[in-house]
Amino acid sequence: MITAAADGSSLSNPGPAGWAWYIDDERWASGGWPHGTNNMGELRAVLELLRATAVDADQPLRVRCDSQYVINALTRWLPGWKRNRWRKKDGRPVQNVELLQALDEALAGREVSFEWVKGHAGDRMNEAADARARAAATAYRDHREPDPGPGYRPGSDRRPD
Repeated sequence: MITAAADGSSLSNPGPAGWAWYIDDERWASGGWPHGTNNMGELRAVLELLRATAVDADQPLRVRCDSQYVINALTRWLPGWKRNRWRKKDGRPVQNVELLQALDEALAGREVSFEWVKGHAGDRMNEAADARARAAATAYRDHREPDPGPGYRPGSDRRPD
């Protein structure tokens, strides 16, 4: 099983935004935009984690996340939104639909579970993802490119048979 934390950050919300996923100090990635929301960052972190680990798609993936929005969106609300052509029950369009559609596609056929962790409460993996997402948002605020991180190495979480 691959276990990773995913987090997003936005300065001013909306404002300069960042995302990051973190497995350990040798396997993480981050990025962002000059203008976005924290929810965009949270969703993008999970999407980029799914894309990075797609080479090990046969391995179950556990995503540790401090965003109830992300967990509920991907585990509870997504089927209804799709049935309603990406509209909420009140008829209004779902926000972040492009990210949600990409996530829906990236989740297809994968064994992915989500674990909620309290943010800013000392969880080592969540704090590491949070720091990297915040650093990416800060880099965009300061008109710099964020550190993209080392990324993911295929097969690094496989156990011997």
